Amino acid sequence: MIAIDDISALSSHYDLVVVGAGPAGLSAAARAADLGLSVLLADENPAPGGQIYRAVTTTPVVQRDILGEDYWLGAGIAARFERSVASYAARCTVWALGPDETSPGAFELGLSLGSKARMISAAQVILATGAQERPFPIPGWTLPGVMTAGAAQIALKSAGIVPAGRTAIAGCGPLLYLLAGQLAAAGTEIVAVLDTTPRANWAKALAALPDFLRSPYLAKGLKLMAKARRSLRFVSGVTGLAAQGDRQLSGVRIVRGSTAETLACDTLLLHQGVIPSVNLASAAGCALDFDETQHAFVPRVDAWFASSVGGIAIAGDGAGIGGAESAALRGEIAAFDAARKLGRLSEAERDRQAAPFQAELTRRLRGRRFLDLLYKPAAQFLAPPADETIVCRCEEVTAGQVRDAASRLGVTGPNQMKAFLRCGMGPCQGRLCGPTVVELIAQTRGTTPAETGYYRLRPPVKPVTLAELAALPPTDEATKAVVR
Repeated sequence: MIAIDDISALSSHYDLVVVGAGPAGLSAAARAADLGLSVLLADENPAPGGQIYRAVTTTPVVQRDILGEDYWLGAGIAARFERSVASYAARCTVWALGPDETSPGAFELGLSLGSKARMISAAQVILATGAQERPFPIPGWTLPGVMTAGAAQIALKSAGIVPAGRTAIAGCGPLLYLLAGQLAAAGTEIVAVLDTTPRANWAKALAALPDFLRSPYLAKGLKLMAKARRSLRFVSGVTGLAAQGDRQLSGVRIVRGSTAETLACDTLLLHQGVIPSVNLASAAGCALDFDETQHAFVPRVDAWFASSVGGIAIAGDGAGIGGAESAALRGEIAAFDAARKLGRLSEAERDRQAAPFQAELTRRLRGRRFLDLLYKPAAQFLAPPADETIVCRCEEVTAGQVRDAASRLGVTGPNQMKAFLRCGMGPCQGRLCGPTVVELIAQTRGTTPAETGYYRLRPPVKPVTLAELAALPPTDEATKAVVR
């Protein structure tokens, strides 16, 4: 691995640029480098691992059973990448991706590193941007003391920090059990796990149960659930939540059918599953489809994870949620295809080398449909019924304002909503509000998320300063334009 900490050390062109250093990105970069491609792996974090293996090479948590053996699998993936000849730019933000006008068929990427920006080109690009937590807007979720479960996991893995005082965890999904177990093992006082999984989901997931029973998920899932439920208080059937407090969280109001109670707590962690992170793919022009099973917009990809834009592949959970082991396999497969497109492998050789990875991926994904159907969030958590609930934190837009614009003003989609309420125009570029805004518009107008559509995004997809832009090296075209 060639570490790059100065933007001037970047080459002007690479055969392949991989964005994201999670399991998919690390695997794709290492494989592509082994196949003889010049590779740059760019990632915003200070160390490799992505979210699921975050800080696996630097974490201060040395007691292995706190984070679990699955977490430490990431050390092997990171070590393999570090043995490769790929270039690695940590703390590097990729804020633009589009066609390279000076080289037909290639791509131009805008990067920021060390408070400076630069444009580079690539013949092929693999986006391994991973997943993000699905927004979980409830009344009071902007109070100090309320955070996402993923944020708590970042603090634990990166710094060995856990919430102080009484902690409640609320939501649904298999990661809820994992996080509860990790925090409890690290010494967090968990007063309750509030399970919002709709009971009706069991009937919907039943048809997918046979595949789940034959999948790697079964034993792992049962072990996680049994361990968590043995040691923690679980409250099932939760149909409503509201964070309470005056300038600081003091408790959470829990509704279960027709009954309600208030649970005192100092920290509330929210989680209702993960969805693909699609902003960069969307800004690059990659087509998105609405996946009814995962209930999220996902990029359209083929069997080799090539997107609708020739030369851009999307690997890992960014192409649909499948888990860390599946993400690593997807990265390998995408790298084989990139090498084929660049002439380093014949089609037959690509197929031969990729075959065992494809077979293992099929096995790993068996049973995923059951989990997606079982843990689909309830409608009231996808589109908050209380008008005062903030849904766009950047612009402080409420659910009631979105509903009003959709009904009274006739707004039909999230892009039109920007003009009225600025949803999606803040620093997060719609990552925290997009899915909720789509749900609210669809619910109000009696349509579906697929019919409503998603934000149209354009560069920069991440905040970039004027100073960084000013530091861009001048091009011949720019110089000639000033002289003229």
